Amino acid sequence: MVNTTNNSRPDPEEIKELLREDGPSSLSRDGSRKEDRRNLDFLYDIPLNISVEVGRSKIKLKDLLKMGEGYVLELDKLAGEPLDLYVNSKLIAKGEAVMVGDKFGIRLTDVVSTADRIENLG
Repeated sequence: MVNTTNNSRPDPEEIKELLREDGPSSLSRDGSRKEDRRNLDFLYDIPLNISVEVGRSKIKLKDLLKMGEGYVLELDKLAGEPLDLYVNSKLIAKGEAVMVGDKFGIRLTDVVSTADRIENLG
């Protein structure tokens, strides 16, 4: 499949085909598999920005300037609601906060489907 549009963004079907676990392949005349996919191993070392969102809020500048130690900022999520996990500003999963030693972590409870993640690329 070749992307014939003028933009540099790959066709979503082409991305799905490249990211399939077994990759695009075809059978040769003798019935054996012949791999024709590009080697995408170089992508594994690309750094990604990961962030976890507890909630959001809008405030006025005058309230921002009043902030100090002990100031409480109310967020739009209720206590106990799942946290949102973003990779490069794209929602990837939801989860719950956990303690890992003396640090915070996130236990994923709901991961966005592969098809939806691919569709939301770029």
